Amino acid sequence: MYSGPQLFLIYSGLFFTALVFSLLINSLFMRFARTLGIREQDPLMPRWSSDAKPAFGGIGFFILFLGCFSLHGVLFPGKSSEVLRPELLGLLTATALGFLMGLADDAYNTRPILKFIVQILCGVILIASGTRIELFSASSANNALTIFWVVGMMNSINMLDNMDGIATVVAMAILAAGILVLVFVGPMDPAFMLLFVGSLAALGGFLFFNWHPSRMFMGDTGSQFLGVLLAFIGIRFFWNAHGIGSMAEPGRQVLGTLIVFLLPIVDTTVVTINRIFRGNSPFVGGRDHTTHHLGYAGFSDGQVALAFCGMSLLNLFLTFVIIRFIPVWGSIHSVIFSGYVLVIFGTLFVLTRKWKGHVVE
Repeated sequence: MYSGPQLFLIYSGLFFTALVFSLLINSLFMRFARTLGIREQDPLMPRWSSDAKPAFGGIGFFILFLGCFSLHGVLFPGKSSEVLRPELLGLLTATALGFLMGLADDAYNTRPILKFIVQILCGVILIASGTRIELFSASSANNALTIFWVVGMMNSINMLDNMDGIATVVAMAILAAGILVLVFVGPMDPAFMLLFVGSLAALGGFLFFNWHPSRMFMGDTGSQFLGVLLAFIGIRFFWNAHGIGSMAEPGRQVLGTLIVFLLPIVDTTVVTINRIFRGNSPFVGGRDHTTHHLGYAGFSDGQVALAFCGMSLLNLFLTFVIIRFIPVWGSIHSVIFSGYVLVIFGTLFVLTRKWKGHVVE
């Protein structure tokens, strides 16, 4: 329908339009909404920042996400029915549910058990709509892994949103990885491209307000919405990645996914291990994340964000190498990328053990 250059202009125009819209809508929120999500006044809240700031960045994310969803029929006339596919409707339903639950949590500080139930339900919705990790021969094992992945990613992004700009830059890198797969592996699905490009622009506009010193946070509204969206990207484009001739390659599926989602996975894993070692519940927040330990080691908040930005770009580059230059996955690839994952995990884990005396619970 469109040539390559025309598609490039469409997606570029969408990105910059959504970026400007994101900047404008967050500016309006800053002007007219001063209290939504401000819970940092509570001394028991373990956020790194000592300032009370509004947490409504996720509202802008979801508005642009819905806008891009509805734009498909306008930009691609005659193909509007493509957005009514079960997997896209499931994504829309699950992200909407995550968004609403996050909005309720920002406004009323909901019970953890309710949050957990909603997260499981988001995973069930994705499975019911045809989005499921296909790694094992048993359907029950694939379903269990999918729910674990969705719940884990929703919590990981929420936990990573503990310092200015961190969760935003990490999520942007994962969205960019999804776009790379669409461009270089294909098929170039317009519906997914619109959603991913628009969401990337929404995060870019929000980052202007979220970079240190930030003026707003994304809150649970943003982290829960992003958790579902990023989990979907992981399932569809990385967990279920296949080699030449649609051959299943477990090494590519597992390690490719680990590279793309390395930072949220490592941060959550390290925090969980350290809290268990200290005899604390892994579900109770604290200033003991990998980001915090970089601060204890002497890095400023801006330098911590730049460090995570650099690691995210490196992971994005490695993802490009995996999808573009490794047509058939071999044992040597498993060794190389496993080594990289272990180096990052080991470095951050040792950092948290070295500076453990500075942890503030």
